Amino acid sequence: MSERGLANRSAAEAPAAAASAAGDAPVVRLQDVSKSFGDHHVVREVSLDLRAHEVVSIIGPSGAGKSTLLRCINFLEPPTSGTVSLDGRVICQERDRHGRPSRKELTELRRAIGMVFQGFNLFPHLTVMRNLTLPQERVLGRSRAEAEQRGMELLERMGLADKAGQMPGRCSGGQQQRVAIARALVMDPRVMLFDEPTSSLDPELGAEVLAVMRSLAEGGMTMVVVTHEMHFARDVSDTVVVMADGAEIESGRPEEIFGAPKTERTQRFLSAVMDR
Repeated sequence: MSERGLANRSAAEAPAAAASAAGDAPVVRLQDVSKSFGDHHVVREVSLDLRAHEVVSIIGPSGAGKSTLLRCINFLEPPTSGTVSLDGRVICQERDRHGRPSRKELTELRRAIGMVFQGFNLFPHLTVMRNLTLPQERVLGRSRAEAEQRGMELLERMGLADKAGQMPGRCSGGQQQRVAIARALVMDPRVMLFDEPTSSLDPELGAEVLAVMRSLAEGGMTMVVVTHEMHFARDVSDTVVVMADGAEIESGRPEEIFGAPKTERTQRFLSAVMDR
């Protein structure tokens, strides 16, 4: 976490952060996670620890397996091998009669780990507010009034209170992505995953989304971000992971990765993206 992030962490979060640091226990742990599609190996034995209030950015060339790795964390893509643990408990040890992860366990996992995609994935036939209230009612059992109150709190935080009654298609791309972030946050997740959330936006609209993400990081949200936004990765992250050809090739603090990368492949990648 940057110094600015630490300074802005709420008093309520600071004791939890201290306790987590004392125990040094990761909220999420990946151990030798691999994912294959037939004979195509997309992710190769990646291990990662994510602790409370940390921001981890995953960078690397296109086709490196970054997005697939992110989807393995919440089992949108079940890992072919390796384990994903939440609070020390291996995910998807429970199986249904067909050998698949149980629906109950996956629901609990996805309540704890929210995700924002490259596309907005909003329901186009529902208003912005209804996009936020429906999952709360269906999954969390909140009343419509409770869900609307929580939804409005987050829309105000995103600077979108005036868009509550509009349809998503009448909002700009940046506004739709901020609604998507609010929709993930209404579920009160412990961890947020971001899969290149600005990739489909022009620079000005992308900057709106990055500002929201910076605010979340400064507030202590635990985050994993797959991104091509190198300045965000350098300035906001606690740890930067570099991937290529499905594997982690190096990781470390941002000043180490961007200031003195160890591998020639990382050097080539950063030279290409930072000099554009």
